Amino acid sequence: METQQRAQRTLNAQTFPLPKRPPIRIVHLGLGAFHRAHEAWYTWKADSEAEWGIACFTGRSPAAATALASQDGLYTLIERSATGDTFQVVSSIVEARDGSELARLRELLRAETTAVVTLTITEAGYHLLPNGALDLDQPAVAADIQALRQSEDLPDNGGPSTPIGRLVLGLGDRMSARAGEIAIVCCDNLADNAAATRNAVFGLAQAADPPLASWIAENVSFVGTSVDRITPRTTDADLDIVREYLGLEDHSPVVTEPFTNWILSGSFPMGRPAWEDAGAVFVENLEPYENRKLWLLNGAHSLLAYTGLQRGHTTVAEALLDPYCSRWVQEFWDEAERNLPSKELQISAYRAALLERFSNKRISHQLSQIAADGTHKLRMRALPVIQAELSAGRPATGAMRVISAWLGWVQGAETIQDPAIEAIRAALQQDGRKRTESLTATIDQQLAQDPSALELIEKLAGSVRS
Repeated sequence: METQQRAQRTLNAQTFPLPKRPPIRIVHLGLGAFHRAHEAWYTWKADSEAEWGIACFTGRSPAAATALASQDGLYTLIERSATGDTFQVVSSIVEARDGSELARLRELLRAETTAVVTLTITEAGYHLLPNGALDLDQPAVAADIQALRQSEDLPDNGGPSTPIGRLVLGLGDRMSARAGEIAIVCCDNLADNAAATRNAVFGLAQAADPPLASWIAENVSFVGTSVDRITPRTTDADLDIVREYLGLEDHSPVVTEPFTNWILSGSFPMGRPAWEDAGAVFVENLEPYENRKLWLLNGAHSLLAYTGLQRGHTTVAEALLDPYCSRWVQEFWDEAERNLPSKELQISAYRAALLERFSNKRISHQLSQIAADGTHKLRMRALPVIQAELSAGRPATGAMRVISAWLGWVQGAETIQDPAIEAIRAALQQDGRKRTESLTATIDQQLAQDPSALELIEKLAGSVRS
């Protein structure tokens, strides 16, 4: 009876008191499971003196903030290995707010004590063209430009609607307040994500407020990262497990694997947590590590998603047990490895570790979750390998199969989440080679103009269901 009564109480600062809550020094945009499993966990693990609190703002939906705010930012992190679970209550998030609460965001970015902004807004959230520049013709971007031009007359919660637009608005406040420099840390799976973030932020500021763009160029440090921790969606069963373990209701637990990796490159002019104490690594040249993760982990995930879904599988572990899917992953990895500095990155050990991580059946990583936003993801996960292999005179069969599998998936999927959905729908109205060409063009125009590539993509499509 006592356990049942306790289980009706919610995890919060009253039921799980802490000796000290940290002051807010970090603002995070894109509150979700991965942030809580990764950057927030690293901050909590490294910040023994509780000096680096995080204020988080949601992206698409306020639900995550509502649930977490009711718990004073506390949540349970479940590390799920193949043999069992371990539990940690993480306390680095001090505030959780709806992304539309611009008055609070602006207040925090005006504060001299705010030193770092971190981002997990998904690849599509940057609104970049394939060449890396900001897509000024995107309706949401165009609307943000107009809102930023009227920023002095905005109501407290009015203004830009995209995370980058809201960040630029806050940076304008920081400039006006003379609050000093700041570091922006991209934690999304973008190639050269520091440059991508700079292009999005600077490009929007330049279009809306050129003096602000000049201030950003001089006062904002853009830090690149490679992030790695498989984090599936939390299920009702996970809520039950936490309830049994804590004797408390936790509406915001996160399930993740024991493995974690964070590599960063860049400067922090106003300071940062000692993330290296939690295992983060700081390097001068981030690109090889970025590519290793994007091609080997994320690329294999996309390949398993698009082939596995067509072959009747639902999770990464299920798809990897399929001998066809497993063979195709190895084929793709062989091509990717040829274009990575293998000795420096210990590719053989990394591949072996990935197979072990992917095979963890207790991590229910849904293929449907991975399949979203394919046009953005494949430009970074498969296209660079294709380009490198073709430049070397090789056919890039393994990497081409990723593109081919995506084409096959979109032609049969009931629901497609993708920033290029209108172009995809238009392409699906066409037939034969024209359809192949138009779908491929949503990923890369140059590849779509290569007859040999299109022929191979069509040839590979027939093998997925065999």
